[in-house]
Amino acid sequence: MIRDVSLIWQNADRLLDGLTNTVILSLVGATLALVFGALVAIALMASNRAVRLTSRGLVDLMRCVPFLMLVYLVYYGLPRLGLRFDSWTAGLVAIVIYNTAYMAEIIRGIWSRLERETIEAGIAFGFHGWKLVARIVMPQIFLAAAPMIGNQLIQIIKDTAFLTIIAVPELTHAANSIQAQYFIPFATFLSAVLLYWALCMVVELGVFVVERIAEKRR
Repeated sequence: MIRDVSLIWQNADRLLDGLTNTVILSLVGATLALVFGALVAIALMASNRAVRLTSRGLVDLMRCVPFLMLVYLVYYGLPRLGLRFDSWTAGLVAIVIYNTAYMAEIIRGIWSRLERETIEAGIAFGFHGWKLVARIVMPQIFLAAAPMIGNQLIQIIKDTAFLTIIAVPELTHAANSIQAQYFIPFATFLSAVLLYWALCMVVELGVFVVERIAEKRR
């Protein structure tokens, strides 16, 4: 066991490189998914029935597709249509597409439960259309949705492990490469598990801070 730990320490740079890629993929993917999710949520709340039903169909479709299938489709299927991505970009695209649907549903759910009085107050102060959404509606939604968005970010962090199937150099891929070279599965994968756990604890801390801010604003 001491030898296994020593080998992990000697290859710590490979794990840290994988961890860095996991963090970048997760943060960029979650940010883009949140932005696109907000736009899709607006469509889900639209008064136009065709827009509302079309966006609802797309959201439901993405929520019913296994993430692994979407990764295969983006990386292996889209080149048939002339859209070819390297493995890292394909992984990011899959993360964004998949999680946009979940972010949209989170935002829509919070939006539908907002107190009407705050929106009416914003209208009374001259906020209308996009200005009303950006300055009055969305800030309330993001504060209220912090725990659910945090949970989705944790799910994104875990989903990045699937990207090892297309050779994205994330944390699981790095752990696999060390295990394949030295045949020390327990120490290698336990190290990866602890790093995933540390990332998720950072997210939990961030959610706690946002919740405290939201409580002070109430």
